[in-house]
Amino acid sequence: MKFFRMLALPLALTAHGAGAADYQGAMKAYLDSSIRTWAEDPAIVSAIEAANTARAGYDQAKIDALDAAWKAEVGKPDTPTITPIQTNAASDFLRKQVEASGGKVTEAFVTDNKGLNVAVSSPTSDMWQGDEDKFSKVFPNGPDGLFFGSVELDESTQTYEGQVSISIVDPATKEVIGTLTVGINADAL
Repeated sequence: MKFFRMLALPLALTAHGAGAADYQGAMKAYLDSSIRTWAEDPAIVSAIEAANTARAGYDQAKIDALDAAWKAEVGKPDTPTITPIQTNAASDFLRKQVEASGGKVTEAFVTDNKGLNVAVSSPTSDMWQGDEDKFSKVFPNGPDGLFFGSVELDESTQTYEGQVSISIVDPATKEVIGTLTVGINADAL
């Protein structure tokens, strides 16, 4: 199936008369015009700062345990790891932004300085993003950290989606405190 998905994207891009660079350019334009300000919202910044303080002593074993608990809860009715993240003010802010996008944004989530989720518009498949490019290619690159994921066919929605991730900066210190990742419906741009 993965082979088919890899073939489907170039065929679809050709059928649309576009290339991967066209999608990335459209995603960057949308990022700059509509998404960057999300990273400056006080609800997002304060949630990350609180998480960074609360989680300062977490080692890899603790991170792995949280990630395993999150994964085990996805799709279950009892979600003691997911619920506090999904129901905070920062997550409410993200959900409002996703809804206001008119279908252009499919998901949004914010991480702390360890790559652990702080806020989510909807539950992600795991809690720890720190081992993925959306964090590891953004957070260490300072205030201008930016990463575009591949545009791929989302089998559940039958739309082409890509993720863009940016650094979130403390407005006072100008230090990177976390990341914002947004799923963008490439066909809607």
